[in-house]
Amino acid sequence: MSEQTSPDRPRRLSDRVLDGDPRAIARAISLIEDEAPQAAELVRAVFPHTGGAYLVGITGPPGAGKSTLVDRLTAQLRQGGETVGVIAVDPTSPYTGGAILGDRVRMQAHAGDAGVFIRSMATRGHLGGLARATHEAAQVLDAAGYDWVIIETVGVGQDEVDIVRTADISVVTLVPGAGDEVQALKAGIMEIADVFVVNKADREGADRLVSSIELMLALEEFGPDEWKPPVLRTQATSGAGVPELAAAIDAYRTHSTAGLMSRRRLRDEFRLRELLAARFMLHLETEVFRAGELAAMLDRIAERTLDPYSAAAAILSRALGRDGTGAVTLDHIGIAVRDIAAATTFYRDGLGLQIVATEDVPSQRVRAHFLPVGASSLELLEATSVESPIAKFVETRGPGVHHITLRVDDVRAALAELKQRGVRLIDDEPRTGAQGALVAFVHPSSTHGVLVELKQVVKD
Repeated sequence: MSEQTSPDRPRRLSDRVLDGDPRAIARAISLIEDEAPQAAELVRAVFPHTGGAYLVGITGPPGAGKSTLVDRLTAQLRQGGETVGVIAVDPTSPYTGGAILGDRVRMQAHAGDAGVFIRSMATRGHLGGLARATHEAAQVLDAAGYDWVIIETVGVGQDEVDIVRTADISVVTLVPGAGDEVQALKAGIMEIADVFVVNKADREGADRLVSSIELMLALEEFGPDEWKPPVLRTQATSGAGVPELAAAIDAYRTHSTAGLMSRRRLRDEFRLRELLAARFMLHLETEVFRAGELAAMLDRIAERTLDPYSAAAAILSRALGRDGTGAVTLDHIGIAVRDIAAATTFYRDGLGLQIVATEDVPSQRVRAHFLPVGASSLELLEATSVESPIAKFVETRGPGVHHITLRVDDVRAALAELKQRGVRLIDDEPRTGAQGALVAFVHPSSTHGVLVELKQVVKD
């Protein structure tokens, strides 16, 4: 059996990644990008060997010269004998879904350097400036033994803030003459910078941009032990200012040693939440919903016959195996009577039951008396208005069993699930019932002639 189809390939591939084999690294990142079944096992195998590399994020608007700056920074780090892995996130091609590879073209000077690994990665529609697989790709390079991993964001807007959840340091690169500096300072990326770089500093307007950034920083309050982002000038094409950038990164690394674990923990938390969300949606689509069921629910939301909150509650209950209603128990049986005083004579004096609650329910225009019977209870209902449903029931049918009440964990989720299944409801939304509970009624046409009340106990 060839290596490509061998079932134990992920294990051998991980060994080769740990050995620093460039072809194995490239193959591993491809598996992660493609979300192949082997990718999860690969990440499990290399994860214990991560944490040694320092991750540098380079972000900023398009045209800021990020790729050239990464190229020069890589050369600067290599002068010290340290190895560098580069992940350059490029825009997704609308035709192939792949990266345009423009960043790798600008870094051809390192093509023959065994101490440098460069990988372009398509965003594939993922927002925030990074690809969905960037985090795991950085872990592969980390496990492969690279001292530094530089991540360059795609550079397509002002919202590339995912880098702060991926890198150990965020370098925001700006360029003079690209527009209104004040507008640039409003961008979300300005809030994540650990180091500011004004690239192409030989251009007109560089001094004004530096002053604008420094003015913005002057408005912030930094404690004596807090890191204040430096504002550096570079000319990436010539390499001017790059040694100072490398020194600033080293200074931040030294300063933030104590907080590095906390930052990485937040990064891992974000990635865990992201994975859980993706896995949960996959579980819903493959294990919970029948074909077309989720699409039908989305149609109902679009038609405004189902709200997103009720839909989410119903989906969560389904996913938890509660079929929309949670743990269903018989709460009580409602009995309509003409004269509650006379009715209690039998239940209280004849059977020895005790009335534990007497309550007027204005929303239903009834007076309710509860009599516990084991784990459930009887509810004696007397109308307080001729317009009450109980009054009309007694007038047309006479006294007797009016409804049964089932207790559910989440009445809104139960209603949403019943709506989804086409059950006819009397109440689309719950209302306040006796004892402050949330209640809703299901039409007897869907329950084979029985009026069913759903009840959710509201805890204080």
